[in-house]
Amino acid sequence: MEGQEGTQQPHLVLANKRFLLKHPDVQDIEKVRLKEDVLAAVKADDMVPLYETLVAEGLLEKDQSLLESMRAKNEDEAKKHDEKIADAEENLGESEVREAHLAKSLFYIQIGDKEKALEQLKVTETKTVAVGQKMDLVFYTLQLGFFYMDFDLISKSIEKAKNLFEEGGDWERKNRLKVYEGLYCMSTRNFKKASNLFLDSISTFTTYELFPYDTFIFYTVLASIISLDRVSLKQKVVDAPEILTVIGKIPYLSEFLNSLYDCRYKSFFSAFAGLTEHIKLDRYLHPHFRYYMREIRTVVYSQFLESYKSVTIEAMAKAFGVTVEFIDLELSRFIAAGKLHCKIDKVAGVLETNRPDAKNALYQATIKQGDFLLNRIQKLSRVIDL
Repeated sequence: MEGQEGTQQPHLVLANKRFLLKHPDVQDIEKVRLKEDVLAAVKADDMVPLYETLVAEGLLEKDQSLLESMRAKNEDEAKKHDEKIADAEENLGESEVREAHLAKSLFYIQIGDKEKALEQLKVTETKTVAVGQKMDLVFYTLQLGFFYMDFDLISKSIEKAKNLFEEGGDWERKNRLKVYEGLYCMSTRNFKKASNLFLDSISTFTTYELFPYDTFIFYTVLASIISLDRVSLKQKVVDAPEILTVIGKIPYLSEFLNSLYDCRYKSFFSAFAGLTEHIKLDRYLHPHFRYYMREIRTVVYSQFLESYKSVTIEAMAKAFGVTVEFIDLELSRFIAAGKLHCKIDKVAGVLETNRPDAKNALYQATIKQGDFLLNRIQKLSRVIDL
C-alpha cells in the first residue's frame, strides 16, 4: 500500500475519486469518468468490501458475477498466503515468517478489507523486533486510517508511533510522522498545530505516499495564513525558498498569500474566490470549508482595521472591492461573534476600533477565576462541616 518515492499511494487516489463521485458540486460528465476510474481500480485489486460499499451507496451498479469472481480470487489468494506462512513456520527462519505475515497484511490492505488488515498487522507486529519495521507497520495502519477517514484509528496510531520513537527510530521516519500528524490535525480542524508540523517538514518532505509536494505546500500555506502572525508568516512562508519554488504552480495561491501580506485586499478577495473551489473539492478540507472561510475573513478584516482608530465603511468597501452593504453585513456578524474588536456607527457610516487591552483582559480573567475558586472552596467547606 505504500507509494514509491514521488508517487501517491493508489488507494488514497481512489479514496479521493470516491469523495468527488459523491460531491454535489462535481459535474455529471466528470462523474461518469470518475465512476469508470473507480470501477477499474476496484476490479484491478479485487476490492470486494469497497465494491459492496459503493453499491450500497448507489455509486456503482451491482454485478453479481463480478462480485463472485472477485470473492473467488480473494479466497484463492488468502489460501496461498496461509500456505506460505505455514511453510515459513515449518522450514524457514523468523524473518521469513514475518515477511510471510506482512505479505498477507498487505494483501488485505490491497483488497480493502479493513478489519482483517488491522488484525493481520497486529499478528505481523508480534513477529517484528526492529523499531523501524514496527514503525512501517504503523504507517500502513495510518494509511488505512486516512483511506477510511477513521480519526480514532489515526490518533491511536500516532500515539503508538511516538511511543515507539522513545525506543529509537531514524530521523526519516520521524519527519514522515510529522506530515501524517499534520494532516490529521488539519483534518480535525487544529490548523495551528498542523501549520507548525508542516513547516517543520518542508525541507525534509518525503511523504509522497500521502500527497504530492505541491499539495503539501498548498496545505502548509492555507494552515499558516490563519495560524501565524505577520512576522512569522513573512519569515516562515512568504520568504521560504521551498515554498517560493512551488507556489507559482498552484493556481491563485501565490496571489492569495502575497496580496494578504502586502495589504492588497481587492486582489486578495479575487484570489480567495478562485481558491474556494479548490478547498471545497479537497477531501480533507471540505468538512471545514465554512470554518476556514470565516477564519480567513477574520484575519484579513482584523489586519485592515489594525491600521485605523476609525475608518469609513465606504473606504473599507472600496479597499476590498465590494459593496458597502456587503461589508456592513459581514462586519456585523463578526462583531456579534466577538471575532472583531470594533463597533459600527451606522449614522456616520464609520467603523471605530476598540483594541482589547491585554493586561486588563488578564486582570479580569484572574478576578473571574479567583471568584470561581473561592466559590468552590466555600462549597467544599460546607460539605466538610456536615
